[in-house]
Amino acid sequence: MMDNDTRPTEQTADEAAAAELEGVPEELLEKGDAQAELVEALKADLEAAKQDVLYAKAETQNVRRRMEKDIADARAYSATAFARDILSVADNLSRALESIPAELREDDKMKNLVAGLEATGREIDKVFASHGISRIAAKGLPLDPHQHQAMLEIPSADVEPGTVLQELQAGYMIKDRLLRAAMVAVAKKPD
Repeated sequence: MMDNDTRPTEQTADEAAAAELEGVPEELLEKGDAQAELVEALKADLEAAKQDVLYAKAETQNVRRRMEKDIADARAYSATAFARDILSVADNLSRALESIPAELREDDKMKNLVAGLEATGREIDKVFASHGISRIAAKGLPLDPHQHQAMLEIPSADVEPGTVLQELQAGYMIKDRLLRAAMVAVAKKPD
């Protein structure tokens, strides 16, 4: 059995580290502290660089998505300016057809002209449809300020106020965007 005087003494971790460093020159100890600080600074820089890389990757992905959307929009809506210009041609063709009286439509000399104008109108409608251009429904519907432009109000007891009674000029959409608002006459309460 060991008595208390012969028992080995237990050292704490700090005492053990101090014992290991005994006899090490002071300048080497200072260099060790400087190297430890340098290692800690490099670790912090590495962590910051990792964060910067993650942010750069996220930003690159966002830019790529925005560019893909811009390209898709450019493809879908590239014909917008041209379509607006062609709408006036379609309007004039419709006016020409509407201006031909019913008795002249049956005249042998006018039948071919009317048939040609109607065929041209159908072809324009077909081309519009193939490019995603559609006519806005208006007559009999409530006024939609996103699609209709009220040009005048007509007193009417037959329908709800705000209902489109007459379409003065057709409106069109290209895909899901407004190309031209429909110009309409809207019902109001009679005086």
